[in-house]
Amino acid sequence: MQSSVSKEQTMLKFYHAPNSRSSTIAQAIEEMGVADQVDTQIVSVPRHDGSGGPDANNPHPDKKVPALEHNGTLITERAAILTYLSEVFPDAPSAIPPGHAQRGPFLTWLAFYVGVVEPAIMCDYCEVDHPAIMNLVLGLETVNDRLDTALSQQDYLLPSGFSSADLLFASPYFWMPDILPEAPSIRAWFERVKSRPAVTLIAARDNP
Repeated sequence: MQSSVSKEQTMLKFYHAPNSRSSTIAQAIEEMGVADQVDTQIVSVPRHDGSGGPDANNPHPDKKVPALEHNGTLITERAAILTYLSEVFPDAPSAIPPGHAQRGPFLTWLAFYVGVVEPAIMCDYCEVDHPAIMNLVLGLETVNDRLDTALSQQDYLLPSGFSSADLLFASPYFWMPDILPEAPSIRAWFERVKSRPAVTLIAARDNP
């Protein structure tokens, strides 16, 4: 049974800029089937092409997205918001809440993406090769091997099936398809994620 926000709680307010990092959160909200319990606010953000700009209505301290407000509390950063949503809506589809058998691996994948995968992708993309930095960051080949090992055994990152961790890990490949690894297991996984109804819905909504 899907969980809902109690009467004592205010509706969650989600700040989203189409075609940005917050698209991951928009996809997760749709996957969980709780869009009717989340007030999505569209805000502008500075874009790499010089368009957009800070939005006074955006509570994010850096005027970035995503941001989530709930009962007077502000949550930012995708991994934190995905973790929080799984706690607020523990019975929703794809939620991995406290007590779930895969909660530990779920949190591990989220932290691994933020702390290891994204830095590895950016170092590779920007051709960073400074020894001091590379001592702290795993090489992209090692990251891809980790993904390949997991996805060669199952369809998604967790044995229990699809979760929002898959959305987070797939996100860079939407923007930079050239960096998608050649490994068949990873490519098949990405196609599964990209084809999910929630992902296609948000893509259509962000690009009317």
